[in-house]
Amino acid sequence: MTDTTRTSPWPALLSMMLGFFMILVDSTIVSVAIPAITAGLDASYNEVIWVNSAYLLAYAVPLLITGRLGDRFGPRALYLGGLALFTASSLACGLAGSIEALIVARAFQGLGGAMVTPQTMSVMIRTFEPAERGGAMGVWGATAGLATIVGPLLGGLLVDAAGWQWIFFVNVPVGILGVVLAWIYVPALERFARNFDWLGVALSSVGMFGLIFGIQEGDRLGWDARVIALIVGGLAFLATFVWWQARTSRDALVPLELFGDRNFSLAAVTISTVGFTVSTFMIPWMIYVQSVQGYSPTRAALLILPAGLVSGVLAPWIGKLTNTHSPKPFAIAGLLLMGASVALTAVLADPARDPLWMLAVSVVSGLGNSMMWGPLSMIATRNLSPRLAGAGSSVYNTVRQVGAVIGSASIAALMTSQLTARMGPGAGENPTQAGPLPPFLHEPFAQAMSNSLWLPAAAVLLGAAVAAFFAPTKSWGD
Repeated sequence: MTDTTRTSPWPALLSMMLGFFMILVDSTIVSVAIPAITAGLDASYNEVIWVNSAYLLAYAVPLLITGRLGDRFGPRALYLGGLALFTASSLACGLAGSIEALIVARAFQGLGGAMVTPQTMSVMIRTFEPAERGGAMGVWGATAGLATIVGPLLGGLLVDAAGWQWIFFVNVPVGILGVVLAWIYVPALERFARNFDWLGVALSSVGMFGLIFGIQEGDRLGWDARVIALIVGGLAFLATFVWWQARTSRDALVPLELFGDRNFSLAAVTISTVGFTVSTFMIPWMIYVQSVQGYSPTRAALLILPAGLVSGVLAPWIGKLTNTHSPKPFAIAGLLLMGASVALTAVLADPARDPLWMLAVSVVSGLGNSMMWGPLSMIATRNLSPRLAGAGSSVYNTVRQVGAVIGSASIAALMTSQLTARMGPGAGENPTQAGPLPPFLHEPFAQAMSNSLWLPAAAVLLGAAVAAFFAPTKSWGD
């Protein structure tokens, strides 16, 4: 049952999707602007990489906590506070006069995003009846899928037209509108957690920071003893955190009963493979099509526009179908189509092939997106009670983001090794600044990017294999 007296939960959901979309777009939009930021702030490549890394770190680490904070203080309060912080930080990013100021502002952006994201799913679980939740999850999934496509496209358009500052300034009016709409339409819901697990907060924060920071810095530091210590230490703190949660009788930060639901556990694993893939597969392609085929950032981004259009149109409709049909077949089909689209992208990364074929591949990617995000979320949350909505949303979004961080680190390491193997030592140190390459380097560079693309393809296909073990639900629409 719902815990709100509003006749329709749709205005609240649609209001929150504006902020959710903006935050996910900012996870990918900076990658297109790296050369412009480097020149504009006279920064080194490693410094500019931290513009994105700081955001992802500050976004991923608190996710386990912010959902539970929504349970205690109300998801409306956390959403409004997080969106206001994100909007103010966006203004600070655009006004930054140094790379250090930009990195700090991006970290605050990430923290605001971490406050917002779990509340979107939590409010959805608590305001929609299970039999009506499919359409809502379809909208949530369409927003998530569309954001992953729009980020590079919007970034290319804004950088080419107005400069890198505008990838941040554009958030300010949108964020203000999002705060106003959420203030009006998002209801104040019942608060569940009366106490707060501060030891759990400390253990999870240190553990997540060590794990994610170690993965992010692994390639730059050559996976030396410092990196291993960070990752092992982070895992040790997280293991201690799980032990503590098992001993916590009241208001655990992550109630372990969540994982008693087979579908929630499997969906969490599957969404991590989705996070891995969607955060990585465009990187080698975008570098290839600009460095070998000579495309501008905007022209390169336009090649993936069909994916956003197809996903945006179909995802809400597929979500409604999951009100009366099991989402399992949709999820598996979506994961397989996404894997196929990434594999086709790897095949297209060849100087002998016309990049315009990417328009057709993008349609396949859009089909996969439309059947992947919403149905997976539906499977994960179908059996969650309102009391567990915040914690469940936190865990689900955390593993997605950890998958994205692992994917980003893995693709960077793989591209570096592939470029070094085919073009000699030092070739992989700065692939995003390679610029138009001379013709004699086209073939080895393209082969390195093509080989790198098989990693995200394998990851999402692994997710499809996991999804095959989802437990069936006899009466999904009941």
